[in-house]
Amino acid sequence: MSERRHLINLGYRLLGSLADAEDVVQETYARWYAMSPREQRAIESPGAWLMTVASRICLNQLGSARVRRETYVGDWIPEPLPEPTEWNGGPSGGADPADRVTLDESVTMAFLVVLDAMTPAERVSFVLHDVFRYPFGEVAAIVGRTPAACRQLASSARRRIRIAHPPTTAPATGQAGIVRQFRTAWEAKDIEALIGLLDPDATATADGGGLAVTHPYPIVGGERIAHAYAEIARVAGDRTTFLECTVNGLPGLVAFQGGALVTVFAFEVVDDRIRNIWAVRNPEKLRPWRTG
Repeated sequence: MSERRHLINLGYRLLGSLADAEDVVQETYARWYAMSPREQRAIESPGAWLMTVASRICLNQLGSARVRRETYVGDWIPEPLPEPTEWNGGPSGGADPADRVTLDESVTMAFLVVLDAMTPAERVSFVLHDVFRYPFGEVAAIVGRTPAACRQLASSARRRIRIAHPPTTAPATGQAGIVRQFRTAWEAKDIEALIGLLDPDATATADGGGLAVTHPYPIVGGERIAHAYAEIARVAGDRTTFLECTVNGLPGLVAFQGGALVTVFAFEVVDDRIRNIWAVRNPEKLRPWRTG
């Protein structure tokens, strides 16, 4: 059971969902305990066996997930991870499932969105090799390709990351300041201030999963986003309050209405401008935040 956190880390990066990662871990352990004690003792490295089995289960799930996404209502955004503390230094209170996931660049929302656009084989090859440092020989046995093919898959994935996810020049503290300014301008419905904080080509994407009201398509362009978000603030009135929380390792916002958590916002800040906003409103994806 000491391998559980490692397996959760793997599952979340491969599937973009904490709930799905936990299901994979349960299935992996079910297969372990289905073996006889003699079969278990014959396995030289139980940890490596568990990681291999979990990776294969994730690979199968990624294939079926692509089919399910075709019927998903609206845009699909990875499930946001909460963290035990707010980024402004205050406590968030309660136990938090995020303490089982190591927060680093490979779980930022921007990174996960790029991973989600990859083929299942690309994603598994890249995550196992570049994040978990598996040699391509072992990756090949999991993916069912040759080591050379897995090397090419990981290389292709790396190119996607470089193109879609340029390194940010702002440290987390700088990003926190920009997100805070965005919050202040949004609450004030200050369109000009919002435009100044947004990249001219910024994109705002929302995920309601058909279970919550959202804008149906991504909003592209800083000016269009500023006007749309100002209208959201006008309609919401004083019913909405915000909390500054870490979302997938970076400064984000959480919105409450009537004391209930309704939206989690993740941001990508590049060159001191907000380039992407991801708003998750699907209540099924917000359960870890509510239970925390």
